[in-house]
Amino acid sequence: MILSIYGYGQPVLKKMADDIDKDYPELGALIENMYETMYNASGVGLAAPQIGKSIRLFVVDTVQMMEEGKEAEGIKKAFINAQIVELNGDEVPYEEGCLSIPDIRGDVDRPEIVRIKYLDEDFKEHDDIFTGVNARVIQHEYDHIDGVLFVEKLKPLKRQLIKRKLESIKKGKVRAEYKMKFVGKGR
Repeated sequence: MILSIYGYGQPVLKKMADDIDKDYPELGALIENMYETMYNASGVGLAAPQIGKSIRLFVVDTVQMMEEGKEAEGIKKAFINAQIVELNGDEVPYEEGCLSIPDIRGDVDRPEIVRIKYLDEDFKEHDDIFTGVNARVIQHEYDHIDGVLFVEKLKPLKRQLIKRKLESIKKGKVRAEYKMKFVGKGR
């Protein structure tokens, strides 16, 4: 089932999300719906706060970003109760966007390497290291479960330039090719 993506300004996007346990209601269906919602919106990651749930869950699929023949370098995973253990490597700029903030993109500096502990869909514990684009997408989605948006990591001049656009998005004055929910109105 395709869910509505919560737009910039929704309070849930700024909250620190809560851990869940394996008894979380219909977790398998939720994860499946998150993937379907993400693909429908042409995304490579989606965090639970973006669909209105303040829980520490996000899904990532970077396989679709990889060049032909290099798909095996991508990942398709659900991350539950994730905790970043360590960030390493040079901070590299890369243009990011966000399904909750349509039509805005900007360079964000992030470390090249992330070590993260998390549970998978079967609540099996993992402690993995990711690099490159996988590390970037994981860090972006991880920020969501900590209540941080990529626009907060943009350079001050860029933040100033997008201020009006952000206000318009907050009011629901934006076109998206997928279902969105804004403060005080549905869509």
